[in-house]
Amino acid sequence: MNQPEPGAQAPILPQLTVKAIVLGILLSMILAGANAYLGLFAGLTVSASIPAAVISMGVLRMFKESNILENNIVQTAASAGESLAAGVIFTIPALVLMGYWQSFDYIWVTTIAGLGGLLGVLFTIPLRRSLIVEEKLVFPEGVATAEVLKVGDEQGGAGLKYLASAGLVGGFIKLCDSGLALWNGVGQAATYVGNSIAFIGSNLSPALLGVGYIVRLNIAMLVFIGGGIAWFIGIPIYAALYHQTDPQLAHTMATGSVIDAAFDIWNRKIRFVGVGSMLLGGIWALISMRKSLLSGIKSGLHQVRHAKTANVDHTDQDMPMNLVLGGIVLFVVPIFILYQLVTNNIGISLSMAVVMVITGFLFSSVAAYMAGLVGSSNNPISGITIATITFSAFLLLLMMGQGHPEGPATAIFVGAVVCCAAAIAGDNLQDLKCGYIVGATPWRQQVMQGVGTISAALVLAPILMLLMHAYGFGPPTAEHPNSLQAPQATLMASVTQGVFGEGLPWNMIMLGMVVAAVVIVIDETLKAKGSDWRSPVLAVAVGIYLPLELATPIFLGGLIAHFSEKISGGEESEGRRHGVLFSAGLITGEALVGILLAIPIVLSGERDVMAIANEPYGSLPGLVVIAGLMYAMYRIAKKR
Repeated sequence: MNQPEPGAQAPILPQLTVKAIVLGILLSMILAGANAYLGLFAGLTVSASIPAAVISMGVLRMFKESNILENNIVQTAASAGESLAAGVIFTIPALVLMGYWQSFDYIWVTTIAGLGGLLGVLFTIPLRRSLIVEEKLVFPEGVATAEVLKVGDEQGGAGLKYLASAGLVGGFIKLCDSGLALWNGVGQAATYVGNSIAFIGSNLSPALLGVGYIVRLNIAMLVFIGGGIAWFIGIPIYAALYHQTDPQLAHTMATGSVIDAAFDIWNRKIRFVGVGSMLLGGIWALISMRKSLLSGIKSGLHQVRHAKTANVDHTDQDMPMNLVLGGIVLFVVPIFILYQLVTNNIGISLSMAVVMVITGFLFSSVAAYMAGLVGSSNNPISGITIATITFSAFLLLLMMGQGHPEGPATAIFVGAVVCCAAAIAGDNLQDLKCGYIVGATPWRQQVMQGVGTISAALVLAPILMLLMHAYGFGPPTAEHPNSLQAPQATLMASVTQGVFGEGLPWNMIMLGMVVAAVVIVIDETLKAKGSDWRSPVLAVAVGIYLPLELATPIFLGGLIAHFSEKISGGEESEGRRHGVLFSAGLITGEALVGILLAIPIVLSGERDVMAIANEPYGSLPGLVVIAGLMYAMYRIAKKR
């Protein structure tokens, strides 16, 4: 099919058809669940636009008539679901981790997620023309999705094959290690070197390999470097210096394993280096894009005053600005009511609503701009959110004082709305970039973003409940030894509780800021030299904050991407596209099986209800399986 040039007059093909809307809703719900599991497990999420586009083409071509714009509508809704999942799982589980909630209330979770996501859609509508048409930002995933849609016949056939086969492989491996207990899904070793600690570890997860392949070597290496700073430098130095003066560490080293001691240092001290790096990284993101942000705001305000759509081609028609502004006001009211129910103080609730609107718009703009630079999968949503929550927590502390359990909870509620808005904002602009290339109508996509957001919001609360009861969140416990780490949510809980009296290791946070400053200087130097390699600070910060076992397979996936692209011909090659689809299938398959495995665990109350063995050979079989999978991924991705 010949596609119009971007911005050219284009025929109006059917877009918001019944079959496209229904398929978009279903994929939004499914991919929201998959990304929720991945984010709680690994602390990272990836864009679902390309796999959603491929699934859409595979399904819609079974109908007598379908077109590229229907497929674009489907992926628009589906990607909204996976983005909203990121906003929810980065923040809302903190309410359970800090003991404010005992379970996930369906009405509260759905309301926060739905309203936050819809605000994200509305906040970015005034920025579309500025960031996509005028500044011509890259929006890499939007461009890649458009290319997949353009070659729909090939990708809908062979591409769907790679996606489906990888999904079966990823799901089967997850079943074997987590369900049947045929092997241990984590390989790790540690030893004392004098009074210091040497540690190495890797999670044997197909999904994490897929994440590394999709984000490519630059980002994957930075995440691993962050992990190295924490586990190869920070933990050994801390153990050597404080093994006698830190009573808890001394007790752990005397009574527990070396691995226990390493995780004790990381959990109580070193991961807060990552917190400091995220704080400075979020502030730097605002500073570095201030000119573009102001330009986007001015463009949006100009649209509000002068926008006319009567004589504008459908490819340049946004949702009317009066509806946008009215929708923002309408959605803020119930959020204010939620804050009032928590604080029972009109002044505080109104202040938090104002903070939410201002930071929500600013950080949605940041997220939209950063998505244009580095893509949605690499968007610094966690840094943006931790900055919002920290500011809100200190403001609430001034207004309420210490001793109020609703104070930390209110800060999380503010951050949750902002995080959902920012996550959707970056995704929204990616989808609109794709639509700009293939000749779609912006307002139709914006409507479908809202549909996808609402669809995902309806299912996220029960998914969170299921995962919590089956696996547990946060650091491992006797009841849940293989818990989902929920790293961002654990971070949010720690920071808010620390601000309200439990104390924070500010020396570690300040050290993290120093590390972030060094990384920023390196990145600016690389930028000035025009280097293709960059060092975005939040990628390093995430690596510091994650367990090393998660960073290792991500790095290996990035290596596979790098070496296979050298042979296949680069980022635009057929091998790269197939590798992305294969990786997306691994992620989706593992995540969906992880959710399905949670059902019998919850129903029976037994963690090993499906086990037919007891990991008889430890992690060795998993190492062999993952090595074979890495080879297969390389073979698929290196094809020219």
